Parts: sequence; structure tokens; C-alpha cells
Amino acid sequence: MILLDSNILIYSVQKEHEALRQWLLTIQPVYSIISKVEVLGYWNLTANQAKAITAVLASIREISITAIQCEQAIMLRQQRKMSLGDALIAATALDHGLPLATRNTKDFDWISALQLINPINI
Repeated sequence: MILLDSNILIYSVQKEHEALRQWLLTIQPVYSIISKVEVLGYWNLTANQAKAITAVLASIREISITAIQCEQAIMLRQQRKMSLGDALIAATALDHGLPLATRNTKDFDWISALQLINPINI
């Protein structure tokens, strides 16, 4: 299993990212409920984009946030400035022992215990 960052969900519905969609078929992707909020909660999301992303989310297992992950996110944010979403997504990956697929590896590369994959470069 691989946890998908919000940006990977967004790229997965863009027609120029066919290779990403093919890669997603070869893994067991999961996503954090935080990514759902980030992606579908985007203020400028079109109806077509929302429909496409909703279809992707329906085909992938969702992981909820636990109290342990909240505590881990607090510790991460105490170490370095990062968004709440990124902290919760990283904490979810760490708690479940999952690699994180993200295009924004620089946002997470300082977390030594977190394995990062940039599927855009695959």
C-alpha cells in the first residue's frame, strides 16, 4: 500500500498524466480523509473536476485520522513549519508504515522515517 498525497489525486485526473494513472493501477493506493477535504474543498474546483476526483476517491480506500496521528502531527509541526494538512498526511503515513506518494517531496524530505515516492518522475 502507498498513501497518496493530495497533489497526486489532483494530477491523477489530468489528461496529461496517463503514466500516473497506469502506475496507480499497479499499487494498492490509499488516501487520508485530509486529502479528500483538501482536494474537494478547493474553492475554485469545477463540477467536472469534482466529479472526476470523486470517482477516483471512490475506487481507493480511505484512511481516517486517529488521536495517535494527531499527536504525531503536533510533534512534526513543532519541529518545522508545515501546513496542518501535510502534517496529518505525513503522520498517517508514519503511523501506518506506508510510503507517501507526492510530487512535493521537498515538503517532507526532512522527515527521516518517511519514505517518499514521486510518481510523476516514474
